[in-house]
Amino acid sequence: MSLSLTFLGTSASRPTVERGVSAVSLVREGETMLIDCGEGTQRQMMRYGVSFNFGDLFFTHFHSDHVIGALGLMRTLSLQGRTEPLRVWGPRGVAQVLKRADAFGERLTYPVEVAEVTPGLAIARKEYVILPYPVDHRGAIAVGYALIEDERRGRFNPDLARDLGIPEGPLWGKIHKGEAVTLDNGRVIEPSTLVGATRTGRRVVLTGDTRPCAATIELAQGADLLVHESTFGDEEAARAVETGHSTAREAAQVAAAAGVRQLALTHFSARYSRDPSDLDREAREVFPHVTIARDGMEIDVPFADAETV
Repeated sequence: MSLSLTFLGTSASRPTVERGVSAVSLVREGETMLIDCGEGTQRQMMRYGVSFNFGDLFFTHFHSDHVIGALGLMRTLSLQGRTEPLRVWGPRGVAQVLKRADAFGERLTYPVEVAEVTPGLAIARKEYVILPYPVDHRGAIAVGYALIEDERRGRFNPDLARDLGIPEGPLWGKIHKGEAVTLDNGRVIEPSTLVGATRTGRRVVLTGDTRPCAATIELAQGADLLVHESTFGDEEAARAVETGHSTAREAAQVAAAAGVRQLALTHFSARYSRDPSDLDREAREVFPHVTIARDGMEIDVPFADAETV
C-alpha cells in the first residue's frame, strides 16, 4: 500500500533559483492531496509529475508564500474542464481568503467546497484520517496536519492454516477478517489461532510554519515521517524566535523527543537555498535520521515492519 510525499517548494518567504516556496504533495494509494500552495506550485506539479487530479487542498496558514499559487492553479483546473469538486481546508479565515481570491478569477467549471478545520477534530477518510493540530507561528492562525492510518489486521499464518486442514479460499478471508469458521468436521477455528496481533498504520506529520511546540511532539510520537520547518541555522536562533520559526537544531530536538523514524527539514531561508549543509550538520548533532528536502524530492513511507502490501 503506497504512501509517498513530494516536495514542490522548500524555500521560506520567497522563491530562489534553486527552490520554490511552500507546497507539498501527499499521495496515498493513488489519492493525491496538496498541503499549501505557494507561488508557482502548478509549474512544480508539472515539472515533477504530480497529478492535477487531486481532491483536497489543505492550508496550514495564510501567509502569502503558502497560498498565493492557489488562484492560478484553480483557474488552470477550470481551463482543463474539471467538473469534480475541489475540497479546500484551512484554519479560521479560509472562507474569507477564498472569497477575496474569487474577485481575481472567472467562474470555475467545478464546485469548491471550503471548510474550516478545528484542531484536534479529525477529517475521516477510508482507512485513515487527516488530523489538524495547533502550532505556534507568531502572527498567524496556523495548524499542522497529520495523516494517520487505521490499525491493520494482524498477519495471517497460511502454513498453519494448511496444517489444520483449512482449504485455501473464502474461509481464509473470513478468518483474516476476524470471523470464526466451522470446518466440515465440526471443528471451530477462532481467528486468534491463525491471525497475529493488529499492527499500527503509518503516521506522517507536517508542521507548516511553527516554533518547536509540545503539540508537534505529542502528535508525532513514533511517527514514520516528520516534516518540520527549518528556516534558520544556529546563528539566527534569535531571528527564529522573533519570526515564529524554527532552527534546524530545534526541529531535530522535536524529532528526538517524539522518537520519529525520519525527519525531513524544509522551508529554508534564502541564505541556505544553495548550500544547506550547515543545517544538516546542526540537525544531525541532535538526531541522526535527517533528510534535507529539495524541490522534486520524493520520500516513500514504508510500514515500520517493512511490509509492502
